[in-house]
Amino acid sequence: MYDLIILGSGPAGLTAAVYAIRKRLNVLVIAPDMGGKANMHMYLPEHLERFQVITGDEIVSRFKSQIEYLNYAYRNEVADQVQVIQGGYQVWTTDGGKFETKALLVATGSQGIPLNVPGETEYRMHGLGYSAISYAPLFIDRIVAVVGEGELGDRSALELGQCAQKVYYIVPSGKSEENPLTKKVHQASNVSILDGYKVKEIKGDGNYVRSIVVLRDGDEKDLEVDVTFVEMGLVPNSGCVSGFVRLNDKKQIMVDSRNRTSAPGIFAAGDVTDTFAEQVLICIGEGAKAALSAYEYILSL
Repeated sequence: MYDLIILGSGPAGLTAAVYAIRKRLNVLVIAPDMGGKANMHMYLPEHLERFQVITGDEIVSRFKSQIEYLNYAYRNEVADQVQVIQGGYQVWTTDGGKFETKALLVATGSQGIPLNVPGETEYRMHGLGYSAISYAPLFIDRIVAVVGEGELGDRSALELGQCAQKVYYIVPSGKSEENPLTKKVHQASNVSILDGYKVKEIKGDGNYVRSIVVLRDGDEKDLEVDVTFVEMGLVPNSGCVSGFVRLNDKKQIMVDSRNRTSAPGIFAAGDVTDTFAEQVLICIGEGAKAALSAYEYILSL
C-alpha cells in the first residue's frame, strides 16, 4: 500500500509529488501525461516577447524532470475509479491497474470548453488561446476577440480591454448574466459586444490566426483580429471522486485552506478545485500545500 497516490501531473500534481518524495513518502503519480496544461504555450509572433509572460514553466520543467528520473513513482495511466477500502483507498485505472493508498491527492485539472469549429484545432495556441488573463499584457494596442459567457467571459473582456485597442466580445448565448463585472463591460468604450453571435470559423494564414467568422440570423461578420481567446468555461476532471467529496455547482472539488476535502484522507489541488484563478503559479503553491497537508495526515495514522 502506498502512503500517497497523486492523480494528475500538471503543475499542482508535479509539485505535490516532489514535496511528497522529499518527505520520504512512498508516493505514486498516476496521469496520462507529464506537465498537463503547462505543456501548452502560446506561439508568439516576432513582435511579442515571451519573457513578458509569467508562466512558471521553468519550475514545472524542473519538477517534471525529477519525477521522470524516479520512473518508479509514475504510471502513465488514467485513473478511472476510486473505492474506499480498509485503511485508505483503492484506485483503478482504465488500463486495469489497481493500486492501494493510505491517502489520495487529486490534481486532475480541468478542461476548457471548446468551440468545435473549423480552424480551432489548427490554430490552437497559434493565435487561439484559452487564458486571457495569462496573455493579455502582450496585446497592447492590438485588436482581440473573446468568445465567452458569464463572469469568466466578462472578466476576460475587461482584462483585455485594459490594454488592447479594441475587443470584440462574442457572447454566443446572447444572455448576459448579471454579475458585478457586466456593467463595467458594457461601459468600456473599446469593447464591442456581439450578443447571440456564434463562431462559424477560425481563419488564419496557415501559421497564425488572422480573423474569426461569426454568424447570427444570417448576419455574418469576418472580424480581423490579432488573437482570439475562448472563455466558455472550465470543466473540472473531478468525476473519479465525485461520490466521496463535496463538489460545488461547477463540479469543482471544495477544499479548505489546507487543501483538505470533505473526505478524510483525500486532498485536492489546482484547477480541479474551487481555488481562485486558474494559473500555473497558483497551482504550484496549492500543490505544495496539499502535499504538506497530506504528509501531516499520514503521520497521524
